[in-house]
Amino acid sequence: MAKKFDFKIGKTMGNGAIGRAGVIRTPHGEIQTPAFIAVGTKATVKALAPEQVASLGAQAVLANTYHLYLEPGPEIVKVAGGFAKFMRWRGPTFTDSGGFQVFSLGAAFGKGVSKVARNENDEDDADGRSAKNVHAAPAKIDEDGVTFTSHIDGSTHRFTPERSIQVQRDLGADIIFAFDECTSPHDPYPKQQEALERTNRWAKRSLTEHERGGSGQALFGVVQGGKYRELRESSAKTIGDMDFDGFGIGGSFTKDDIGTAVRWVNAILPADRPRHLLGIGEPLDIFLGVENGVDTFDCVSPTRLGRNGALYTARGRINVWNARYVSVFEPIDKKCDCYTCENFTLAYLSHLFRAQEMLAATLASIHNLRFLVRLAEDIRKSILEDAYERFREDTLSSYYGRSYEQLRA
Repeated sequence: MAKKFDFKIGKTMGNGAIGRAGVIRTPHGEIQTPAFIAVGTKATVKALAPEQVASLGAQAVLANTYHLYLEPGPEIVKVAGGFAKFMRWRGPTFTDSGGFQVFSLGAAFGKGVSKVARNENDEDDADGRSAKNVHAAPAKIDEDGVTFTSHIDGSTHRFTPERSIQVQRDLGADIIFAFDECTSPHDPYPKQQEALERTNRWAKRSLTEHERGGSGQALFGVVQGGKYRELRESSAKTIGDMDFDGFGIGGSFTKDDIGTAVRWVNAILPADRPRHLLGIGEPLDIFLGVENGVDTFDCVSPTRLGRNGALYTARGRINVWNARYVSVFEPIDKKCDCYTCENFTLAYLSHLFRAQEMLAATLASIHNLRFLVRLAEDIRKSILEDAYERFREDTLSSYYGRSYEQLRA
């Protein structure tokens, strides 16, 4: 029987870069890499119908294990045929492990800290830290797993590596992740080392449970270690030696460390398996990830920013709430091929947001998601055409108003 999951590298960059263009094959279709994966936290990409998500070129959707575990529950999703069938998504799917919830409800609870050293406190972070989560409380981590409180009703729950894999099995994604402990970017070396060693032990238990279940899903191991090179390389060696189908690179970066920390890891991880950078999605971060060996990315930023009126453009991010856009009868981005840009103006979007119309979030999210999906598409094309460095310079200079070297200085 033909293998249902594999990864083929079509072309590598060379010139000192370790990036590549490839294809991930899953039971529900192929993912042309590099690729930006749409986040559908609760089996929905916020404000968008699945047909809209597909029309934007999104190749896969990633759902959140923690949230779907709490509601409607893995049993309901399993009876529905898995979260993809539940939401009518016909392409490849991912689920995270719930490990980030260990971080957000434990080390980071009440501190406004995310995977990287910045505050992205929003419901769409999929971490249970939104303003309405009045029942949330610090999680308790021990060697066996994590005990946490539901942000919905205050009930107590427990995740172990085995339970995380069991829940993900019921959710039915093509690609799932081993249970890990994600630390704060500000945690000192001893704390990072402790969490890393626990993550390694949990990885073995996740593999054992995965093999016992025989689901046919692809299991990715997760590399941790924060900003410390020794820990990142140790994690990559340990996780890379295990029989995972691919690898996730966990957060806990400072913004300036993303490129270097990712390279430390990917220089060690087996090159014949795909690598996913968890929760990262800004344009510069995507370029840094790709040229340092990352194949896929996910981030909530397109829909989160869109719902708040922030829009990606080739000239940088803008906020449609700004008074200057009230009478701009032009698309968000003249070069964009999305439904929003082909049919509506900034003046109309400004009106929708000021009038608090629901369509505002949909039109803005359509544009933002298409922007990042198309960016990954264009990066892939530039790799295949040996034009990556020129494309990177043109894109980043336009977006940030600074050259790549200036941005990296």
